[in-house]
Amino acid sequence: MSEPQILEGWVSVLAALQAGRRPVQAVYLQAGKPVRQARQITAAAQQRGLQVQSIPAEQLDALAQGRSHGGVLAQAGQRSFQTLEELSVAVPQGFFAMLYGVEDPYNYGQAVRALYAAGADGLVVPERNWDTALNVVARASAGATEYMPTAQAAPETAIQHFKAQGCLVAATAKARRATPLYAADLRGPLFLLIGGERRGLGAAAQALCDLQITIPYGRGFAGELDVTSSTAALAFEVMRQRQGSGIRAGSLASH
Repeated sequence: MSEPQILEGWVSVLAALQAGRRPVQAVYLQAGKPVRQARQITAAAQQRGLQVQSIPAEQLDALAQGRSHGGVLAQAGQRSFQTLEELSVAVPQGFFAMLYGVEDPYNYGQAVRALYAAGADGLVVPERNWDTALNVVARASAGATEYMPTAQAAPETAIQHFKAQGCLVAATAKARRATPLYAADLRGPLFLLIGGERRGLGAAAQALCDLQITIPYGRGFAGELDVTSSTAALAFEVMRQRQGSGIRAGSLASH
């Protein structure tokens, strides 16, 4: 059993309580301090059968990793994941994405934040325990990593699954023959694989994809976009196309 983790700040704590994707053992508010969203946090905690505890600032600081918690902490357990089948059954015509080769927890959180905001219906990640950096991930994503339905799988396994479900499988690539993002038709059921800056998708997995996509630049530029910027560009282009064709951008409830 993994060690309990500390979530800091009202956004992360409220997301964990509302999403219900991980056990929350305790919620703490700083005594004598006006705390943002205190009523919402208290109500969400009560729905989970928890009584919010008011503790002194010194005790709160001792539990926290830093001093930017805003007077709100929670002690939480390991996140639960869905299966690939559960993701695709929930939204048959959905927009699903996979992040692979992302090493930095801040970049991972920011990338999920962009996907969630753009209406992605589900996320696939390689089997990695991001809970070791839970506080960074949750805060960087503004709670999106808690709300986003997520499954763990190897790229090849996920590709084969979503292909069988009738999804177009597209992957970001540096290949010269890759289709520019704005020329790609991304309106239908979609599984989009997005790689980190250093590691691309392996050749075996690339061969299984239906389409390779590249993000065109507005000028000659030898550098590369980081994964947070590229994910945002990709996700919001998918949203634009799907909204333009009358397809709802995402089925997830907004928070």
